[in-house]
Amino acid sequence: MSIWPRPLQSGDPVQLAAASSALAADALERLQAGVAVLESWGLRVHPHPEPLRRWGYLAGDDRQRQGDLTPGAPLLACLRGGWGAARLLEQMQPLNGADAHWLLGFSDVTSLLWAREAAGIRGGIHGPMITSLAAEPAWSQERLRQLLFGEALPPLQGEGWSAGVAEGPLLVGNLTVATHLLGTPFLPDLQGALLVLEDVGEAPYRLDRMLTHWRLSGALQQLAGIGFGSFSGCDPEDSAFRLEEVLRERTSDLGIPVLASLPVGHEPGNAALPLGRRARLDAGHGTLALL
Repeated sequence: MSIWPRPLQSGDPVQLAAASSALAADALERLQAGVAVLESWGLRVHPHPEPLRRWGYLAGDDRQRQGDLTPGAPLLACLRGGWGAARLLEQMQPLNGADAHWLLGFSDVTSLLWAREAAGIRGGIHGPMITSLAAEPAWSQERLRQLLFGEALPPLQGEGWSAGVAEGPLLVGNLTVATHLLGTPFLPDLQGALLVLEDVGEAPYRLDRMLTHWRLSGALQQLAGIGFGSFSGCDPEDSAFRLEEVLRERTSDLGIPVLASLPVGHEPGNAALPLGRRARLDAGHGTLALL
């Protein structure tokens, strides 16, 4: 049976992880601002020993970045996304209930969150990175605090596209990163799941290509419901099809509720969501609520 990490308490330590791209020097101020937010909640953040560590475009070689993910605190918070987390899955160490801890991140960290979920390890949170946390609006910061400290979360509001109500385990991630997990052992069970996707900087034709891949593999057809967060920089004026046209057309015939415009993704207002928690997606009322 899967074990959820215990809720955090004031005084708990936080471990910082650099699992993806290297951090630029000008991001140190954002890093410290994010640390200050966690400390304002009473948490004790252990400084990363080498925040500017670099190996090519990565935040250290695979061994160094994998070492960051060895849990030494009840919360592992990722510094940034970019690329590189999926490389670590090749050497991913088996986890068990004794390793139960929270892992926080999004974008490239989707690989780690989904691999844990596929292995039955709870505690993955799709939410702000440490370097983006301070730029989040107050409601989003408070939502993350509530989730980590075991408090109830309000529903998220979106725009219903295909009416209906569905319940199932929640799966949240970046479309590009998640697409590259199809056909691997690191893809969680999609049967009856509520899938929430977001992305950044992908042209509509590339989103079409990825969603078509999901359709051809039969993955989308397994879902109980689907939600779309923000797709920042994905709707250029010169595109023959607009972003919304592509997302609607690729999902409208699935016979499941579809909810769009959720506050999840690369724009400020990246609402924290726990993977694996049972949720209800109500496209008629435009809500996504944890159960």
